Amino acid sequence: MAMSMGVILLGVLVVLVVLGVPVAFAIAVASICAIISGDFELIAMPQKILAGLDSFPMLAIPFFVLAGNLMTGGGINDRIMRFAAAIAGWVRGSLGIITVISSAIFAAISGSGTATVTAIGGMMIPSMKKKGYPPEFAAAIASSASILGPIIPPSIILIVYGNAVQFSVKDLFVGSAIPGVLLAGAFVLVTYFKAKKLNLPVERRMDVGEISKEIKSSVWALLMPVIILGGIFGGIFTPTEAAAVSVVYAFIIGAFVYRNINLSNLEGILVDSCITSAIMLFLVGCSKISSWALAVGKVPAAISGGILSVTSNTVLLLFILNIFLLIVGMFMEANVAVVIFTPILLPIAKACGMSVLTFGVMMCVNLCLGLLTPPVGLCAMLGNSIAGCKLEQTLKECVTYFLVGFVILLFLTYWKPLTMWLPAVLK
Repeated sequence: MAMSMGVILLGVLVVLVVLGVPVAFAIAVASICAIISGDFELIAMPQKILAGLDSFPMLAIPFFVLAGNLMTGGGINDRIMRFAAAIAGWVRGSLGIITVISSAIFAAISGSGTATVTAIGGMMIPSMKKKGYPPEFAAAIASSASILGPIIPPSIILIVYGNAVQFSVKDLFVGSAIPGVLLAGAFVLVTYFKAKKLNLPVERRMDVGEISKEIKSSVWALLMPVIILGGIFGGIFTPTEAAAVSVVYAFIIGAFVYRNINLSNLEGILVDSCITSAIMLFLVGCSKISSWALAVGKVPAAISGGILSVTSNTVLLLFILNIFLLIVGMFMEANVAVVIFTPILLPIAKACGMSVLTFGVMMCVNLCLGLLTPPVGLCAMLGNSIAGCKLEQTLKECVTYFLVGFVILLFLTYWKPLTMWLPAVLK
């Protein structure tokens, strides 16, 4: 009976998703079917939803969503791009490099890939096309750089993961910092060498006075990630408190310093943030039911046992986990994948000697690469839509970025210090 619960849940979930039912509703309906089949009371459903949302770290999600929208509406992201232009505008392929740097800085505030490609790509892709960049290359740069959003802390994916496994979100953020920066640097190099191969134009080098002026005008925007990450890493406030601080700071700077936020656009910013946050939180709440039903159905144990029976080689097992997650990322939104597959795959990772922290960062980077791969590939699709070119051309240009990301993924999978060193130092 118990095992049938898990089978029914997964079967109904797959059918509903294929039929196009929104994922959160599909999870809820599949969970109801599993509960009924297991002769449990339906009262378990609201209880598990409440348990999934009754968590202080989960408050960080709506705050970071709102902070990202306030940044866009308040002109903070524009100042970030001007700063990036001042320090890298003279390098070949500078507009592409500026896109990567701006996305990395924006990522240190928003925690979202889709928000990053919309905010940064929406401005930079048209500019790159105007300067002679092939549209598909411009789309690939912005799309690939946007996956830094959920990797460089703060990360909404890591908040969801931390809540699922009851692990310190702060430690997850610290552990993802080095891989995130390493990935950003690798993307800068890929962009530079591709731009050099295409012989793209070089922008005028600013003199010292112009650079100083741009840095001065951007200082309030640049202080935002410094305050947030410095506060979290320094133990001044928790990730949730940091999210609240980021909202207050973004509003003050956008409304009173840059004066781009007013009553006419504030309502739209709040409404968009509420809708996005409600979708995410409803998904997390419903996922708690499915996780409980899978656990009752002993699905994680069955799948773990099946995979572990294939081989006892830990190197091969971790590689299989990565390939499995890459396939999952092609078809499923990252936050959904985290809540469904964490209880299934974490025991395998632990059996291979991997820590909860390293597995969380590995899973995050892996699923973020899925934002570039079809058929879902949300960031690639958004970037392609902004550029107005054929999707297959954009995906082809994304291949190099994907491969570089995969190499870094394997690096952090097999070399523990990449994720474990900084949290140990800051304890």
